[in-house]
Amino acid sequence: MASIELGDSIPPNTAHAVSVSLPTWKANVGYEEGEQWVLDTMVTGYPRFFIHKAIQALGADILAKHGRPGQSAMLFPTRRTAQRCVDFIRAKAETPTPADLSILSLVLDPAREFAEPLRSIAPSISAVLFPQDLFPVAKQYWQHSGDGVSSRRAEFCHGLFRDGLLVLDNRSPSPRSLHQQKMRRGPKRYQRAASIDEAEAPNGHGSSHGGANGKTSPPAEELADSLESSRFLEERYGRNLDVSFVENAKSAIRRRIAGVLTTDIDLASKSLPVMESNARGISNLQEHDIYLTPCGMNAIFLTHQALLKARSPPQKSVNFGFPYVDTLKILQKFGPGAVFYGRGSAADLDDLEARLRAGERFLALFCEFPGNPLLTCPDLARIRRLADTYDFAVVIDETIGNFVNVNVLPLADVVVSSLTKIFSGDCNVMGGSIILNPGGRYYGALKAAMADDVFEDTTYWAEDVVFMERNSRDFVTRIDRVNANAEAICDVLEAHPLVKKVYYPKYNESRPNYEACRLPNGGYGGLLSCTLKTKAHAIAFYDALETAKGPSLGTNFTLTSPYVILAHYQELDWAASFGVDPDLIRISVGLEDNVGEVFAKALRAAEAV
Repeated sequence: MASIELGDSIPPNTAHAVSVSLPTWKANVGYEEGEQWVLDTMVTGYPRFFIHKAIQALGADILAKHGRPGQSAMLFPTRRTAQRCVDFIRAKAETPTPADLSILSLVLDPAREFAEPLRSIAPSISAVLFPQDLFPVAKQYWQHSGDGVSSRRAEFCHGLFRDGLLVLDNRSPSPRSLHQQKMRRGPKRYQRAASIDEAEAPNGHGSSHGGANGKTSPPAEELADSLESSRFLEERYGRNLDVSFVENAKSAIRRRIAGVLTTDIDLASKSLPVMESNARGISNLQEHDIYLTPCGMNAIFLTHQALLKARSPPQKSVNFGFPYVDTLKILQKFGPGAVFYGRGSAADLDDLEARLRAGERFLALFCEFPGNPLLTCPDLARIRRLADTYDFAVVIDETIGNFVNVNVLPLADVVVSSLTKIFSGDCNVMGGSIILNPGGRYYGALKAAMADDVFEDTTYWAEDVVFMERNSRDFVTRIDRVNANAEAICDVLEAHPLVKKVYYPKYNESRPNYEACRLPNGGYGGLLSCTLKTKAHAIAFYDALETAKGPSLGTNFTLTSPYVILAHYQELDWAASFGVDPDLIRISVGLEDNVGEVFAKALRAAEAV
């Protein structure tokens, strides 16, 4: 991949990109230090850490119209997700909760006529309004939970909001009293397209329709234009999205995750092929056992929420193995807390078993297979035996291993994954999934909890669904190429004297645990990490790499990062205590040709240090 300038999106010129270019070691440190020479260049960032500018723009306009001076806004897709944020702020804020902490829910104007396709996708926004000094607390919830709105939803809803078509729900009185202006109606209103640049400035002259809910029908002369308006709205706000395909797109994604849909299908078909039995090695797995979420971290968050509701009294969870940063934060900050086994070793399992024998009990054990960034694999068979004996759930994140290479569902009560990564591959859409094992002990209780007040199907935005379905059509065929490229890079690294250690399931001491779950035609995945002899060598190697360089993984192009700097900059010593070197370089392998030579060239640059 050609060099990408500091702060540009990865991929370049992609409005909803999931990564951002940090092409030098110094730039990564500068980002973590909050240095303006880095931050001022960034057009985007990883969505749970960097609030997309389209989301910021909508939030600013909502505040301008309905907020008070000194307030900030955090945007969510539903009132329930917004309420969870409010509850978190109230629980975590150091000062007493102020009176101006509130939720505004914006929905399609019930007084207007809309075409059914637009109404069916339920465009809505629930904004949490709070004093600006509470932003760091609200941002924690946004980052950890993954509940926030997607940039595509924000962009879509912003257009509706500007045109007065997204209005306050009756349950959402505005925090300030505004003079209600009569909204002009008719197709002429919709002839001016809105731009992102316009969206970034508060609309000082736009009309407010927030008080129209429950009023009488519009005058007869306005109804005369309703059909034309409806058609225009469908064209304008439908863009290239055929919303009639959304439910079939969701079904196709769920079936791909189940492993039973490996070919392209016609989403225009009234019904998809019957789902086969014995999916993922589970005889009675059904499509309704698979839940789609707005991002991978939201899958973990909702699973933990469901377990807390399904099992009483609430108990601590176990985080087994060095995890992606927010998994541990979720277990620590939501509910009774967590016991952390950062190495995920046999000795750690011995200690856990001793605690269980002594009478200690846990809600669930969460682990990754393999782990990020050391690619170690826990002994899932032993964990399953302990769970059956001592009554705790097993939640496995299969994002890195992926179900083409490994099958972990028979050993889990719940399997979660970030579809943002290799399932999508294109680095332009977020998504996550939850699979409930129908043979699991807690299946019925978890189904009830998900249906009751944990899971909402409408949180995963329709446009994101369509992009995810399109991107994932060739998922299975991409994996073999990624596996082969990863091994080619490992061969180059393993042979070079400057490379201190390569972390990859094929070479790690925990390989037998991986092999126990590896499918007959499965490989070892597309993620690996390495350390070099010195920090200076690591910096020279990273800076010389001719790959995309930034956060995220699982892209169709090779993506490299000094992962520990980005994920654990404020706790480098803590990470090192679990064997995670602060100068570790993580490599997410793509589909390119001759990737081995790219890394050999960078190693030659490191030799000059």
